[in-house]
Amino acid sequence: MRKSQMNDALNSVFRPKSVAIVGASRFPGKIGYEILRNLKEYGYKGKIYPVNPAADKILGIKCYHNVLEVPGSIDLAIISIPAKFVPPVIDQLAEKGTKAAVVISSGFSEVGNRELEEDLIRRARRGGIRIIGPNVFGVLYSPTRLNATFGPRDVRPGKIAFITQSGALGIALMGWTVTEKIGLSAVVSVGNKADVDDADLLSWFREDENTKVVLIYMEGVVDGRRFLKEARLTTKVKPIIVLKAGRSKKGMAAASSHTGSMAGADVVYSASFKQAGVLRAENLEQAFDWAIAFSAERFPKGNKVVIITNGGGVGVMATDSCEAAGLEVFDPPEDLKREFKKYMPEFGSAKNPIDLTGMATHEEFRGAMRSAIKHKAVDCIIALYCETAVSDPIKIAEVIKEVFDLSNKPITATMIGGERVNEAMAFLKENGVPVYPDTERAVSAMAALVRWMEKRSL
Repeated sequence: MRKSQMNDALNSVFRPKSVAIVGASRFPGKIGYEILRNLKEYGYKGKIYPVNPAADKILGIKCYHNVLEVPGSIDLAIISIPAKFVPPVIDQLAEKGTKAAVVISSGFSEVGNRELEEDLIRRARRGGIRIIGPNVFGVLYSPTRLNATFGPRDVRPGKIAFITQSGALGIALMGWTVTEKIGLSAVVSVGNKADVDDADLLSWFREDENTKVVLIYMEGVVDGRRFLKEARLTTKVKPIIVLKAGRSKKGMAAASSHTGSMAGADVVYSASFKQAGVLRAENLEQAFDWAIAFSAERFPKGNKVVIITNGGGVGVMATDSCEAAGLEVFDPPEDLKREFKKYMPEFGSAKNPIDLTGMATHEEFRGAMRSAIKHKAVDCIIALYCETAVSDPIKIAEVIKEVFDLSNKPITATMIGGERVNEAMAFLKENGVPVYPDTERAVSAMAALVRWMEKRSL
């Protein structure tokens, strides 16, 4: 019963036909104003009901003085009012038949006010309402153009669902994904996790066709056993990447004071994640690097990698990284070596890493990469490019995209150089090709794909 009710509630969160902003403000810079503006300007097509007792219209939208004045049903309520006024509003929403509410308001268990949070949840459960929060910055679901957050507005649609227990960090990362051209299917700020938690969201995202990978910034879990159960089910079909904060004793204490959650012993989390098939990232950069690779939806059958490069030095560095990460830089069979030799001078190397030499242009990269994707001995390809006077970075990027589009094998790329290389990398990012500014990150992303595929097969 809980799961059915929760899925219905989360359908109302991510696919609502109507949204009420309780605490909508007339003043730019106020949270209630920014959420309403994001909802309107991101392109949400459902009904929007601002609720403010002192306003008749905000941003050209008719305003209602209280929840009960709203003429239609309310699928989702976004609540941004002082904490002590939230529980009575929940009672009003229950009268309207609302299934879900996102409580932006702070001032609950994160500041020691557990009684108020318990009262909020007690009323919500009595009224059949599921709560995200409190102490959050909102939710976003790009397929329905729902941006009910006070974070950045123009988030790029994509395939990564991002769940975050930190508000400020989540908002900052939303902006960073826009700059880095990383697409998101969803962003969910969970805050105190007084009701809806990571396990509930995993259950919903597991079935969501618009989400291909789930990335979680976590400080602690509410129900460890249920999280692991949902994680095991999810990792059989979709990868989960977790960045778990609070490794040290002081970090655990900081996490507890931040959101009111119990962080727990880090060694227990690491062992549990491994058991459930969850990939644990060491830092934010790595977490998103992996998520980008997974969102490309190309998965290796094994760990045999071919490195194709025009620079011997970066090839050696990538080889070292591959060995450390568990990728096999294997000696290609003779027929594949003969193919590679067609695209390099006599002093090139077809032994792997495949060194096309600094004389290589986009044509040599095209030939070598096409040969690699066609051969059954190759599980995955890492393409490394160093800018030279004889090659055009944009044409190199176009070739990488061309081969990527033809391939069902995963490809990660690294491009190193100046302004033209930055333009080439932007082109690849726009087109969903996993590209990174250094070899170690390209290797790390490929290794994450291999580890997940290995765990799936167990």
